[in-house]
Amino acid sequence: MATRAERGPVGIPGSRLGQARARDRRRAHPARPVRRGTGRPITMEKRIMQSAVERAIAEMWDRYNEPLSLSELADAAILSRFHFSRIFRSYTGTSPCRFLAAVRLSKAKDILLESSRNVTDIAYEVGYNSLGTFTSRFTKSVGVSPARYRQLSRIGIPAPLAAPVPGADGAVRGLLTMPRSAMGTPLRVYVGAFDSPIAQGMPAACDVLDAPGMYRLPGIPDGQWYIRGAAVALSGVDPRPWVRKPLFVGAADPVRVRHGVVEVDLGLHPVGPLDLPVLVALPELDGGVLPQPAAAVPERLTVEAMASPFR
Repeated sequence: MATRAERGPVGIPGSRLGQARARDRRRAHPARPVRRGTGRPITMEKRIMQSAVERAIAEMWDRYNEPLSLSELADAAILSRFHFSRIFRSYTGTSPCRFLAAVRLSKAKDILLESSRNVTDIAYEVGYNSLGTFTSRFTKSVGVSPARYRQLSRIGIPAPLAAPVPGADGAVRGLLTMPRSAMGTPLRVYVGAFDSPIAQGMPAACDVLDAPGMYRLPGIPDGQWYIRGAAVALSGVDPRPWVRKPLFVGAADPVRVRHGVVEVDLGLHPVGPLDLPVLVALPELDGGVLPQPAAAVPERLTVEAMASPFR
């Protein structure tokens, strides 16, 4: 009879007994789906909550021109008001009211470019009762007034250059990666530091890349900032600016910037229903003529393949 040493340690995966026990564990505890990019399993409860949030967001896009209340959005999600607000923020990074405001301004951008309707009519169309309030919020969020935004759609605008802040010597840098589905697609990527979860207004700092790689955002004042990224195609670009929507977006956790450099990697993913609209005038008005990219997205910089440290 073989000794225990000859049989191999009990439970070692390479042994017969270890393999049998591993099979028993897999049968008793089947693998669960994993949330992309986190490695954590998606539980049934999380899938249900995500579907609830997506229903509320779909309600916003369908009824953006109506005076939607929090109760109506909670009803669409089939949740109580309190539970809905908490769950919504955990999945989107912002409140239902702010998400709805972003949806309305995003629709206003589209209508401004798709039609010749006057600004007053558009303000009422997207749910505002005051032209002054609409104009003020649009200008703050998009970076230019509604009339100027429409005018710039014909000539394009350069990448935003944030006004230097005296004494602001903080910086954020990191590796920007793309999903494997971006391979072979020439892209332009915009990365900015914003003071809210929504990519709106003038960023504290910005960088523009024609391929995944290292980004750098210098001259950022002390404080908490939200790093946001968006990528648009450079080939087969539709001449209608309201059609030039980001293909991929990304958001990092809020970062506290002080003196010196903070390193934050940023991974982009295909735009989904939980992603906040990009309100800043870029990328749909990027330049009158888009430059030809040097190369398509290289495989070595896709999020699945890239594992190099900061350079």
